[in-house]
Amino acid sequence: MWTLYQVSLRVLSPIHIGWKKMSNLQQTRYYVPAKTIWGALTARITRDQNSSDYKGIGEKINRCLRFSYFYPSDNDSIVNEFPWEDNNRFTWKYIGSYQSAALENKTAMEGMLHETEYILSKTREGKQVFLIGYIIERNGSAIDWKTALPKIQIGGERGYGWGRVAIENIEKMPNVCNNFFDYEFDSSQTEPVIKVPKNKFILAHTFALDRSEKKEESELQIEGNIEPFVGRITTENGKFGAQFSQASICWVPGSKLVKPDMNFKIVEDGLWSMKSN
Repeated sequence: MWTLYQVSLRVLSPIHIGWKKMSNLQQTRYYVPAKTIWGALTARITRDQNSSDYKGIGEKINRCLRFSYFYPSDNDSIVNEFPWEDNNRFTWKYIGSYQSAALENKTAMEGMLHETEYILSKTREGKQVFLIGYIIERNGSAIDWKTALPKIQIGGERGYGWGRVAIENIEKMPNVCNNFFDYEFDSSQTEPVIKVPKNKFILAHTFALDRSEKKEESELQIEGNIEPFVGRITTENGKFGAQFSQASICWVPGSKLVKPDMNFKIVEDGLWSMKSN
């Protein structure tokens, strides 16, 4: 029912994925959420079709495609270190910052110095940075995402040239494989399914509440942090990120599974949901 593609994107310019603000520092997430890839593709395909129907095209992409989260790596085919494994080393290697000041009459305004974090295009060791992830296509899809993907810009500050990427590689994977970040992937279900072994990490925001009954999924035993996950929505007049999506209460990527071998569905926005047996 689904076809899995591993995608490697070469990072060409700084990438800022808005997260939270601490004092004058605007922090970036250390990965690219699936929602961000979806939004960039929606904007690109809508413009390529000379359309203003962002909502309709976005819904069509949601029906036809699923996305993993994309993680920085200095290897063009595997993620060799995740942000939570050694956070200090990861941030030193992959994260930079840029300082700017608001101006009034060409003079910096007092107290208006800002610092913005971003994912580097070259590591501090001088190696090229790639974003490694997966795009999952429903069989029979009519979305020409392979043509649009090289033209997307990811994240914030795009007007300054940030967020540019190029295709390094797109590889079609076997239907049933262990190549989804080394986890087992099943393409035969209604929604794509990932099998996460005990003591391994979840790699996307994962629902902490049962979406139908609004209660805790008591069988889902995870150690980690919870946050509300909110995305931005492009309106029909083309104002990118002008509206916010409804918040979902989720475990954050890098939280650890403490119950053996759980299966998760990849649903819209690339979020994970526990699959009942």
